Amino acid sequence: MANHSEDTKMTERSTKEKDQLINRLKRIEGQVRGIQKMIENDRYCVDILVQVSAINAALKKVSLNLLENHTHHCVTDAIKNGDGDEAIQELMEVFERFSKS
Repeated sequence: MANHSEDTKMTERSTKEKDQLINRLKRIEGQVRGIQKMIENDRYCVDILVQVSAINAALKKVSLNLLENHTHHCVTDAIKNGDGDEAIQELMEVFERFSKS
């Protein structure tokens, strides 16, 4: 995890990882636009809800991927550098937010 300023933490990702995340997010964006059209076209509520559920699952998958990478890289590096307590506290706060969703 590289700090580029005092306030903003940055994480360098490989081109492959960025591409995978961006492609997933673009698919989700397309799904959201599809729901907008479904509403404009007065589609059946249950059909829309099924699509909303699919979007939620896709976003959760993106989140879990980011969380896994954060744990393997950022938290592991922080522990190796003696900043483990802070990184673990931050990770636990993320888990707490995650469990509310």
